[in-house]
Amino acid sequence: MTKLTNSFSILFLSLIFVQCQKNPTIVIDYRWSEERAWQWHNENGWMVGSNFNPSTSINQLEFWQEDTYDPETIERELEWSAELGMNMHRVYLHNLLWDQDSIGFLERIDNYLDISDSKGIKTLLVLLDDVWHPIPKLGKQPDPIPFVHNSGWVQAPGAEILGDSSRHDEVKNYIKGILTHFAEDKRVIGWDLYNEPDNVSPNYPRYPDRGPEVRDKHIYSLSLLKKTFKWAREVNPSQPLTVGLWKDPVTWSNIDSLSPIDRFVISNSDVISFHAYGNLKETRKKIEDLEQLNRPLLCTEYLARGEQNTFQIMLPLFKEKEIAAVNWGFVAGKTNTAFPWSSWQVEFDSLPKIWHHDIYLPDKTPYDEKEIAFLKNILSN
Repeated sequence: MTKLTNSFSILFLSLIFVQCQKNPTIVIDYRWSEERAWQWHNENGWMVGSNFNPSTSINQLEFWQEDTYDPETIERELEWSAELGMNMHRVYLHNLLWDQDSIGFLERIDNYLDISDSKGIKTLLVLLDDVWHPIPKLGKQPDPIPFVHNSGWVQAPGAEILGDSSRHDEVKNYIKGILTHFAEDKRVIGWDLYNEPDNVSPNYPRYPDRGPEVRDKHIYSLSLLKKTFKWAREVNPSQPLTVGLWKDPVTWSNIDSLSPIDRFVISNSDVISFHAYGNLKETRKKIEDLEQLNRPLLCTEYLARGEQNTFQIMLPLFKEKEIAAVNWGFVAGKTNTAFPWSSWQVEFDSLPKIWHHDIYLPDKTPYDEKEIAFLKNILSN
């Protein structure tokens, strides 16, 4: 009788697992209502800013580790963004920092938020990331590969944990610990739980000591994404949860045609965020598709000047539609994101004539004075 009962239990659990895989649109409990999402939007108004990483940091680990946390540079560069009229930045964290020193990590985040808040800038915090180097390591971070875009950025949690479902729970305390600590914090505008899940960065030959990407990454990313939403909903923070849509389908308006990850993201995000590195026509089409979801929209990555994606072209559209706009990069530093993605294949020996991302050099020399004047004007009116 016991063996029979156990067999039925295993069969029942297996059927549940299969059904969940077939229905990635299933909604985790406590998703915000449309009314609550729009109330949040109306309370905060039009938000504009950058994906902020201090120029002295090559990645999330160098940003936050005790030995390299740089409040002086942070203070100076956030002051420059405030001068432009920016009022919100998107900032990446990392699970290894929690494992290394959770108390110190929280203290440094608090310090950053104090500096940012003193400039009138709120923060959208990013917890996990599937992009660039798959094997993150604590300690001294590598020097940038000269003239190569984002040569030292690291994934979180990285391939070793992501590709082993039995290890996913290793990030549970990090997710819930960060969310719980800042759940009622007015300096935090929202939670971007997972940047670009299932982004498979090519195995570039110029990448030193690069480990392999996860095989069948989309399966593991969706699994971790579901767990992360569940853990976040258990905390139930006062700020909205979101994950950005980043792939470029024919349309985002037909949810049944999307990938399981995109369907789950759309069905579970309190507010809808997306990335837009295409031209104006392509971005307008994305917005028209997403407006049908009847939730506030945030463009959490844009600005690729060589792709006809500039402040002058994109910000008027975002302002017209009241879509929060967060460009990639502020001060051109160790991340080398003024260089284009193609810098992995094409060698550069100096800054490109047309910067890909970023606005200033570390001495505050701007990429383009006219661009600065435009930003100050559109963000002040």
